[in-house]
Amino acid sequence: MDKKLLELAVEIVQAQVSIGKMTGEEIESVLVRVYNALHRMRRAEEEGRPVAMEEIGYGAADEHEPPGKGDPRDSIQEDQVICMECGSQFRQLTANHLRTHQLTPREYKRKWGFPLKQPLAARVLTKLRSRSAKKRGLPQKLQQYLEDQRRRKGLATPEMHETTKRRPGKSVKTGSA
Repeated sequence: MDKKLLELAVEIVQAQVSIGKMTGEEIESVLVRVYNALHRMRRAEEEGRPVAMEEIGYGAADEHEPPGKGDPRDSIQEDQVICMECGSQFRQLTANHLRTHQLTPREYKRKWGFPLKQPLAARVLTKLRSRSAKKRGLPQKLQQYLEDQRRRKGLATPEMHETTKRRPGKSVKTGSA
């Protein structure tokens, strides 16, 4: 066994483990696959031939389904949310986690076809937050705030409405000649 390749494989697997939870069996399996892939890559390099992705264990020969191949609607479950990018499980997909994939929550939702108003949280967590907001009276407070805003707009002077209807960049003509 090549010690340098083994050390490199260990570093790669450590990086994978730091991102998501893995069982001991999964770590062992991934370590063996990474080591074998690195070994095949080195052998191909020494022989001076290109390396095919299938040859190092990716593509048709890969026994595990990569993350993101399932239905995105199934990723939001009762107790957890599964990241479609890496397959990690969370109670809520945070902007911080999505940043590791160079995505904002909005970009993630568009990429995977989620409605923009869909929370990236487990259903239990969403229900809990909804109940908490109702208990604090937020729906009534929001309704009251919106009514107050409508009343304020209704009390605005006609000149204000006239200036807001203009297109940007156009000046207001005065009646003097």
